[in-house]
Amino acid sequence: MNNVILLVEDSSSDEKLTLVAFRRSGVPHEMVVARDGADALDYLERRGKYADRDPGARPALILLDLKLPRVGGLEVLRRVREDPRTRMIPIVILTASKEEADVARAYSLGANGYVHKPVDFGEFAEGAKTLAQFWLRWNEQPPAGRGSDGVAPPA
Repeated sequence: MNNVILLVEDSSSDEKLTLVAFRRSGVPHEMVVARDGADALDYLERRGKYADRDPGARPALILLDLKLPRVGGLEVLRRVREDPRTRMIPIVILTASKEEADVARAYSLGANGYVHKPVDFGEFAEGAKTLAQFWLRWNEQPPAGRGSDGVAPPA
């Protein structure tokens, strides 16, 4: 079982709220935080400070903010979906943006969900619990190391 959630979030206050909300929801997964899009891609591609990360330990879920420094969330989403090693990882956009163009673009690039961050912490905690239950408990995870065609990519 994949036991890592990759949270891609540049706001330290939103990061803390998300970590607390998921902890309170009883999620048994480790939360790895990338503070910008470039850091998220380094984690997923095992580069830089993540070069020694276990290649078999891909995230069970990516929670991706859109408005990120260095590499924006939509670009991260595009690159994750283009890579046969990562394209099957569920990605939920977790953002403050309600812009219709952002929602449409995220889905067109392959997002599995789009969630607007509620302002109220109680609402946010309930949303985190619902997200966790669906994506980490009820949803059937894709086979590890498989591309969108179900075939393992070349090594």
